[in-house]
Amino acid sequence: MIRNIQIRISLKEEGQPDGLKARTAKYLGVSEDDFEIKVQRKSIDARKPTIYFNYKLEVYINEPSPKDNTYHFEYKDVSTAKSIHIIGFGPAGMWAALRCLELGYKPIVLERGKNVQDRRRDLKAINQDHIVNKDSNYCFGEGGAGTYSDGKLYTRSLKRGDVRRVFESLVFHGATEEILVDAHPHIGTNKLPKIVQNIRETIIKFGGEVHFDTKVTDFRLKDNQLKAIVLNDEKELETQRVILATGHSARDIFELLHKKDIALKAKSFAMGVRVEHPQHIIDSIQYHCRGERSELLPAAAYSLVQQVKNRGVYSFCMCPGGFIVPAATAEGEVVVNGMSPSKRNNKFANSGIVVEINVDEDLPTYEKYGVLKGLEYQKNLERLAFTAGGRTQTAPAQRLTDFVEGKISQDLNPTSYQPGLNSSPLHSLFPKLIGGRLRKGFAQFGKKMKGYYTKEANIVGVESRTSSPITIPRSEQLEHPEIKGLFPCGEGGGYAGGIISAAMDGERCAEAAIVGL
Repeated sequence: MIRNIQIRISLKEEGQPDGLKARTAKYLGVSEDDFEIKVQRKSIDARKPTIYFNYKLEVYINEPSPKDNTYHFEYKDVSTAKSIHIIGFGPAGMWAALRCLELGYKPIVLERGKNVQDRRRDLKAINQDHIVNKDSNYCFGEGGAGTYSDGKLYTRSLKRGDVRRVFESLVFHGATEEILVDAHPHIGTNKLPKIVQNIRETIIKFGGEVHFDTKVTDFRLKDNQLKAIVLNDEKELETQRVILATGHSARDIFELLHKKDIALKAKSFAMGVRVEHPQHIIDSIQYHCRGERSELLPAAAYSLVQQVKNRGVYSFCMCPGGFIVPAATAEGEVVVNGMSPSKRNNKFANSGIVVEINVDEDLPTYEKYGVLKGLEYQKNLERLAFTAGGRTQTAPAQRLTDFVEGKISQDLNPTSYQPGLNSSPLHSLFPKLIGGRLRKGFAQFGKKMKGYYTKEANIVGVESRTSSPITIPRSEQLEHPEIKGLFPCGEGGGYAGGIISAAMDGERCAEAAIVGL
């Protein structure tokens, strides 16, 4: 007999070798020898001082549980099949390519950056030498921005595709099965590169192609049909179908499309700062503990939101036990982002705290830029951060309390941000649209989380790449309404907001692109 049940156990029971089974036996009124367990879901309830682990279980009573956890995908040999060109090898591009293999079409991936191994040298250069490679950095290269991130897999986009399929594909390519169970799964920046490499090897093994250092610099159109793409300003490649999965930081692509009068739309986005606390402070708040948290508990996370003057101020991409990293994609700008290793065992916690920007109401002085107004606003704030930081990748920063109270920080707290921090009056440098709302938002967050508002926290600027400020329109068939053969995809098109939603959108675009080919 198979029973599906939900139970919860205490922190003490969680620490016992057979704590879960003992609690299940008591719940079912059967002997521990008479059943086997398969965990379907696991989460932590830390809302009160007594912490519980919630489990969703499949219980096999007097029958064995299934042991075969092999995940299988029907990839076809596509070496001689019709081709789909995919621009960009982030999550959207990767899963578009994998779906092409299943559908029997040959994916040809064109990635401006380098593979994960070579990409590491450019990350070292930006961290240690403050040198920005505009085509190989934390945003561009194999796996996109997701490769060197926390690898957060939580998504609310449950109606956009088969979430479980994407998770199983990650396990198939090397992720642990824990991601299938955890309520808020993540992989970790130390493990993601190998998984990304395995995906690339799958694509090549079955006849697809992946080309690095291959930047799309122009499109050739005829009668509103995409006929060819130009690579590195030199080679012209004929094409019938292109999935455009370049990510939200590929500004040159937006500018190219605009230059060629291909329709774009400005959309609302968000900008702000990274706030960094010692992890033990966040642990003590979230787990109601003093001193070290239990080793059974992961580094604590948080999610915050507050309305300030009709705009949302909220946490974004929260990284427990993580690092702040330089995410600039060009010289002359400072951009910060966050990432965590799989164990989330760094001594700092960081999160983006950003302000919603309504492009139709908040940027009147940028109207001359048309649909690119949000993009230009991003650029200007990033250049301001570059100047305030000292004209290197050193980032402008301020103690949290000083920022809210409008004081210059005489010194700063220790930080995980490797290029270093420079004390700057961010309270006066930020435009009121962002700075004023951030100051009030932080004050409110301090009331919601006692201990969050502290001089032991730094804010670091600028967090500006939360999402694309531009949408590339597409029809119900996922094709650009004006340009036949062009399928905008993922975060760069404005259709995703993370690894899983981008992967699902990549699959959908692959399915759409083969129609009529």
